Amino acid sequence: MKSHSIPNRLFTALISMLCFISDGYGSPNDSIPQKIIHLIGADFKPGYIFPTHNFLKGVNLAHKPIHTTLSGYLKYGFQFSPTTRLGQEYPHTIQGIGVGYNTFLNSKEVGNPISVYAFQSSRIAQFSPNLSLDYEWNFGASFGWKKADKDTNPYNRVVGSKINAYIHLNFLLNWKISANTYLRGGIGATHFSNGNTNYPNSGINVLIGNFGFIHFFGKEENLKLSKPYLKHPPFKRHISYDLIVYGAKKKSGKIPNKNNPLVIPGAFAVAGLNFNPLYNFNRYFRAGLSLDAQYDESGNIWEHLANESLPSNPEDLRFYHPQFKEQFSIGLSLRAEFVMPIFSINWGIGRKFIYKSHDAVFYQIFVLKTNLTKHLFLHTGYQLFRFKDPNNLMLGIGWHFNGR
Repeated sequence: MKSHSIPNRLFTALISMLCFISDGYGSPNDSIPQKIIHLIGADFKPGYIFPTHNFLKGVNLAHKPIHTTLSGYLKYGFQFSPTTRLGQEYPHTIQGIGVGYNTFLNSKEVGNPISVYAFQSSRIAQFSPNLSLDYEWNFGASFGWKKADKDTNPYNRVVGSKINAYIHLNFLLNWKISANTYLRGGIGATHFSNGNTNYPNSGINVLIGNFGFIHFFGKEENLKLSKPYLKHPPFKRHISYDLIVYGAKKKSGKIPNKNNPLVIPGAFAVAGLNFNPLYNFNRYFRAGLSLDAQYDESGNIWEHLANESLPSNPEDLRFYHPQFKEQFSIGLSLRAEFVMPIFSINWGIGRKFIYKSHDAVFYQIFVLKTNLTKHLFLHTGYQLFRFKDPNNLMLGIGWHFNGR
């Protein structure tokens, strides 16, 4: 055995084990083992930055609008072989990890952040044997931002953290140019923000163009050698139940005037619980209701200001502690979930019905679930008000009951 093949076999075994446990598809009765088709890819993504803040419109040290971004991405991914159950159920789905470099042509005030992310891509429509319409989402973190600072970066009132979330959705034309290589081009949208963990948190929103390729290793040979997987029973519609506990921290502030946001020093704790019954329509989609309970330490805090008037210095802010009932709420949300290998994406629109807070009553939720076993999953979520105002992150774990 060649020595360089050992790391590759170990890495393949690790990925295979993750896939094996991700949704309970591997079992002692499976006569054909899981197999993985590896791939690499690269993308170039020029973009237009929406001018959502005066800083981006030209009120900055350079006295120039910040409306252009350029980025390059490299990624590794894998696809389930057609010899596997997941390969038959999700024949066009790939997932993996990537890294990207971003420049906003103003490194002194914005920085040149590096993004590290997980991604998943699959097919929407097939136009011809060699041309399809695909989607791809990216979810991760970006590092190396120049954050706002009243002394060293006074004009930047957009980026409040050195580390920010990176969220991207792309729609791509996928053109097969050889047995294992595809060219891809399309448009998408990118959002950078810190999830209200620091101020300011205006975020940066970008309209993206995408030009790139992916190359599979041995895909054509794998297809030729593939054998039918053992027949699995037809899908039976059923109700499953997800129980999630999560926590996070957040900042709280006011903007008494446009140029002087007043942010309370320190951070506030957030903790919550979701109970989410979902009707499974098929292998790819489920929907239902969620009972959402949340404690927010910053809830109603501004209604208990101890100062006679708002001070100019945040360090002088003083508050009385609100009662628990003013910081606790229970809501009900409609949920829809798109189910894919390893990952599931859950959206929700809800309304509080038990609350004492003066915060918005209606809320929206976006969640990425990452399966660790058939039942246990990581929960990475984001709660919004009015579809645009960030409230808090939702970082936790969940347990999936009655999964089939």
